Amino acid sequence: MDFALPRELQDYLARLDAFIDDTIRPLQARDDNERYFDHRREWARTDFERDGLPRPEWEALMAEAVRLADEAGFYRFSLPREYGGEDGGNLWMAVIREHLAAKGLGLFNDLQTEHSIVGNFPVIVMLRDFGSPEQKERYIRGALEGGFHLSFGLTEPEHGSDATFMATRAVPEAREGRAGWRIDGEKMWTTGMHTASHCVVFARTEGKDGDARGITAFLVPSDTPGVRVEEYLWTFNMPTDHPRVSFTDVWVADEAVFGEPGGGLALAQAFVHENRIRQAASSLGAAVYCIEESVRYARDRTVFGQDLSRNQAIQFPLVELATQAEMLRLLIRKTAWEMDQMPHPEVERRLSDKVSMCNYWANRLCCEAADRAMQVHGGIGYSRHKPFEHIFRHHRRYRITEGSEEIQMRKVAAYLFGYMGPRKNAVPAPTPRSSTPAKPRMVEAAQ
Repeated sequence: MDFALPRELQDYLARLDAFIDDTIRPLQARDDNERYFDHRREWARTDFERDGLPRPEWEALMAEAVRLADEAGFYRFSLPREYGGEDGGNLWMAVIREHLAAKGLGLFNDLQTEHSIVGNFPVIVMLRDFGSPEQKERYIRGALEGGFHLSFGLTEPEHGSDATFMATRAVPEAREGRAGWRIDGEKMWTTGMHTASHCVVFARTEGKDGDARGITAFLVPSDTPGVRVEEYLWTFNMPTDHPRVSFTDVWVADEAVFGEPGGGLALAQAFVHENRIRQAASSLGAAVYCIEESVRYARDRTVFGQDLSRNQAIQFPLVELATQAEMLRLLIRKTAWEMDQMPHPEVERRLSDKVSMCNYWANRLCCEAADRAMQVHGGIGYSRHKPFEHIFRHHRRYRITEGSEEIQMRKVAAYLFGYMGPRKNAVPAPTPRSSTPAKPRMVEAAQ
């Protein structure tokens, strides 16, 4: 058993660091671009007079960083080689994501917007695995070249984790001699809709509420008549690009069906494991950043004539966080490595509980580490002159999104108690209880 990182991966991280130092940091320092990362961050990034949306110049800066990373050969690392990538696996991506997040905030990796110079491509994975040949040809190229941007319409105002109870409906309807579908409903948290060319809309097409089957995904152009952004939902961490969107008498042709009719939930879950393990690694990296910055500050800060770090009240909470980070890193890398050893469909059947363990615990750990960093740094830690409050506000969302931690703990419990997963046939069924109460045992008193 060898826990050492492969030499090739270590070399890759070194090249990545050199690219950041030589190309991305100078771009961040140019033309007052630092305003997006200091205590004025939200005002610089957020257009409060335009529904709280990201400012176009902020999004343009991220796009320029991505362009440079793509030219340097880093951005598409996780993609298959047929799309210009390097077939980067889950282990490498987990290590890279932790490495970048542990550097703190910067143009090289800004998790608030899911921006990174090493990209994550769930949309392309979805198109590759579920798209028709025409959809693959048109939209994968468009996603890589910038003409195709996709938002995701699954959650609804009255339905979040209970997606099988969604109220949005699609019914067959022909118009002008073309077969198609009429969609009516409403979606929440359709992230990126302000720039999206299309929205993946999930709607029930058959079956009854609660059925996993019968939900179909549709690729709906965002400018289709009847698609309306009702409001942008302001969040704990701004800017916001998470609107509530209504779909009223929206018609699309049959060609808009994405994946198997009635099998839309499989599409929604297809990339969740890759997303969750990588996001867990990012939360771990951000937690490590908070821990290390707190240690550094405590060694430098003098209180009552000695280093702040001499106090056990400072030491012990950071010791516990560092211990958890060390254990979590091993679980994340082991799980990512195991994911790389099996076909993707097998992950759901054999490893889904471990992915959930990594994700919900990493997100919780990051919030605890950011909170402790604020406490160790005192007043300056609570201020926006330090990044900890920003890290807390951003990573707090992940305890709800990507599957709330309660949903993920329920998945772990289902595997643990044998309701699903590899232990399903290994855990014995409970013994039926007799309906006749047992007679009390009479014990004679000793003479």
